[in-house]
Amino acid sequence: MAGFKTHITTSTVVGIGYGAAGYWIGGVNPATCVLATGLCSIAGMLPDLDSDQGVPLRESVTFAAAFVPMLLVDRLRAAGLETDLIVLTSAMTYIVIRFGLAEILKRYTVHRGMWHSIPAAAIAGLIGFLLCTSNDGLLEHLFKTLAVTLGFMTHLILDEIWSVEWKGPLPRFKKSFGTALKFWSKNTWANLSTYGKLLILIVLVAFHMNDHMGYHNQWHELQSLIDQWKEAIGNWGTRAHP
Repeated sequence: MAGFKTHITTSTVVGIGYGAAGYWIGGVNPATCVLATGLCSIAGMLPDLDSDQGVPLRESVTFAAAFVPMLLVDRLRAAGLETDLIVLTSAMTYIVIRFGLAEILKRYTVHRGMWHSIPAAAIAGLIGFLLCTSNDGLLEHLFKTLAVTLGFMTHLILDEIWSVEWKGPLPRFKKSFGTALKFWSKNTWANLSTYGKLLILIVLVAFHMNDHMGYHNQWHELQSLIDQWKEAIGNWGTRAHP
């Protein structure tokens, strides 16, 4: 499978492209684009939280410990917390994740299990959505959510690419082929657990949008955003190819 440097480099490059596209094509707030770039970069290491090896697990937990406080800052500020309390809460969150999460993951997950899967990428994005501040507009909120999912997916795609070897005219597939970009595994309980969490998060996001974010007409607004993006992409294409 791809190594740590390959994963973090790829997710960072993809994040830069994603943030730039959001700014130049989608008209997203520059600060949101920069944050989305960082989220995509860090999310590229999240799948290795299930690693049974020392270095990948340690690095992934460290990145996750930095990742969650980044998402919480705006929400804590929106809750009216003073700067000192925001710093203290972020520090406590880092400590809990950094030193408590690793042991839990060792007991609960299996490397290349359902945490290495497409529904897990959706779970990561939905968690990001819930952690982000509710004061953002729908565009900024979705933009950051997709950044997390995109970074997660770059990891899975790289793992699949690295599971194919070219020796001679035909490719040779390693045993790990198909264990990253998957929708389910051979473990029934793992599948039920993953999709159960996904369903719960979808319900929580739906309630969150209706009760806390004021998105009473969110689907109409989303359609309007999609139309705006289509128009922006069309205008960009016209300028690029006069």
